[in-house]
Amino acid sequence: MAFNIGLSGIRAAASDLNITGNNIANAGTVGFKSSRAEFADVYAASVLGSGSNATGSGVALSNAAQLFNQGNISFTENSLDLAINGNGFFVTSNNGAISYTRAGYFGTDSSGYIVNNAGERLQGFAVNAVTGQINQGVQTDLRVDTRSADPNATSTVESTLNLNSTQTRPAVWRQQYDAAYATSIATAADPANPTAAEIATAEAAGQAAAATTFDPTNSATYNSSTSVTIYDSLGNSHVMTKYFVKNDANSWDMYVLIDGRDVQSGVEATDPAFDPTTTTRFDVDFNSVGELTTDQPYTLSGWVPLDSEGQPTGADSPVNNLTINLTGSSQYASSFAVTAVNQDGFTTGELAGLEIDDAGMLVARYTNGQTRVQGQVVLATFANQQGLTPLGNTAWAQSSASGEPVIGAPTTGTLGGIQSGALEESNVDISEQLINLIVAQRNYQANAKTIQTEDAVTQAIINLR
Repeated sequence: MAFNIGLSGIRAAASDLNITGNNIANAGTVGFKSSRAEFADVYAASVLGSGSNATGSGVALSNAAQLFNQGNISFTENSLDLAINGNGFFVTSNNGAISYTRAGYFGTDSSGYIVNNAGERLQGFAVNAVTGQINQGVQTDLRVDTRSADPNATSTVESTLNLNSTQTRPAVWRQQYDAAYATSIATAADPANPTAAEIATAEAAGQAAAATTFDPTNSATYNSSTSVTIYDSLGNSHVMTKYFVKNDANSWDMYVLIDGRDVQSGVEATDPAFDPTTTTRFDVDFNSVGELTTDQPYTLSGWVPLDSEGQPTGADSPVNNLTINLTGSSQYASSFAVTAVNQDGFTTGELAGLEIDDAGMLVARYTNGQTRVQGQVVLATFANQQGLTPLGNTAWAQSSASGEPVIGAPTTGTLGGIQSGALEESNVDISEQLINLIVAQRNYQANAKTIQTEDAVTQAIINLR
């Protein structure tokens, strides 16, 4: 009996050494989870039980349990290196065969699919092509779309600015206005005492004459200007410039040119045919406390996108809904300043990089400054992680003991978050494993001593005559 007991002890110690050695060998394996040997005593028993004086029959390896505690997070320079901070497993597919892993070595294959170093495809939720929203619950192979981002034509230009209330009308504006006003009054029945109608006519003549003085190429003909880049439907960029000319105490004229051309006719400001009286102009009025009173937004119609040669670009222009909004603008006694500007168009863009946030959102970043969600990484958790079947290559498979996987988005429920540009290190504690080696060695030696002693006793019995 003692031979079998000692032999079971040796086998148990050898199993402990194997498990400890495997832990040490995988101390540098990303996503590896250490194991421990769990032993149970053995008793010989009959149908009626083992009796109260049973001495035991040795030891057996009850389980090689894996410990799924968190490993340290180490950061890398690869945005597709992923680490799970908390509970859960990455889900991967090999031609439909599903496995689960904590190792976040991911990259892209020749078809753009996100794969691990074994070529298995990372699973996630795809994006609805129509709504652009994540299709929650529809699991698929995640793929990076490397196509260029489509351009978007500008439809709204928003600006918040302050026009300096202390500024006066441009000198040339004032001169033309005064000259035309004086000429009109001179034709009155009694120039010394003109009627209200005659004064109104003279003012209109002055305004009309002053309007001819606006010249985008001459800064002396306007008070302030500001520009913003806009885009047509092909992604061509154009410069919209707004010029402000003060014409009364709380009233301004806003002229709008695109690429230095009249919006309606396309005539360049440097062309002798340029006519400031037909240039797109809007009234900008304020009240006595500097608040904008003109209804917003302004609608800019009739624009046809032109190239540098003055020829149509072939783009569809938002001529029917391009708006300019100055909501929030003011007229105070301070220098002209633009405090905010925004337009909703952009040119085409090439894929510049990928980012994955803690919720698993796969976000593509483009050279035009835009971003687009291309999918969401999913995680899986199990009722009994210890019941998972190890497959090697730091992967596990579902089993009847583990239960069905619960699939969900990171940071939801009990699932952890994802750290992009990082990897989860092995959770092996080398110091602890080295101590386990010493303990296993002592156990092996002690059980060998049991066999040696039993051998000596047996030999003594054999030597009896």
